[in-house]
Amino acid sequence: MSENSTLAHHFDSYAQQKESASLGMWVFISQEIMFFGGLFLAYTIYRWRFPEAFAYSSNELDIGLGLFNTIVLIGSSLTMALAVRNAALGEKNGTVRNLILTMLLGSVFLVVKGFEYAHKWQHHLIPGPNFQFSGPDPVHAQLFFVLYFSMTGLHALHMIVGLGILAWLTAQAAKGRFTPENHNYVEGVGLYWHFVDIIWIFLFPLLYLFGRHHLT
Repeated sequence: MSENSTLAHHFDSYAQQKESASLGMWVFISQEIMFFGGLFLAYTIYRWRFPEAFAYSSNELDIGLGLFNTIVLIGSSLTMALAVRNAALGEKNGTVRNLILTMLLGSVFLVVKGFEYAHKWQHHLIPGPNFQFSGPDPVHAQLFFVLYFSMTGLHALHMIVGLGILAWLTAQAAKGRFTPENHNYVEGVGLYWHFVDIIWIFLFPLLYLFGRHHLT
């Protein structure tokens, strides 16, 4: 594959192309941070105002499943990092293998999250007219679950988008599309995937852990 076949016409070199691609991805991630930051700020304010309702609500979440999903996502970050390294070294098979592993781990996360959502449905913890909560202050407990589903739902949506992009990336990698000189797509998707994983690293303690010890 010749150099010109993978160098976009509006760039003078691969170095310039890589810098532009990285800048674009970091700009995108920055606006995503601001987007999630608003939700984190709202959660922090309401948790401070209604600590008891939020603490009792947290006890309705399964720490075991949350911890399992945390480990799964950390594993997916590892396989994504390995895929980027494989692409940088021109190792097509390794790139494909680790991208597939990343997709499998991401899918496991979503399946587990689906079981968590089903549990909330069965116990009438979905915000709305059928919401039921046996603990104190059910009104603000419902607010906790509004934020829970908003934050984890948007996170899951980002993962679903990421899985779709990873599937396309895997197909391109299998065709030998990426070279040591030009693997910007793999690096860019890697940054996106790590960002999604980091969001969960913050969501897990905020939603599942903080405040529960006050009830023991």
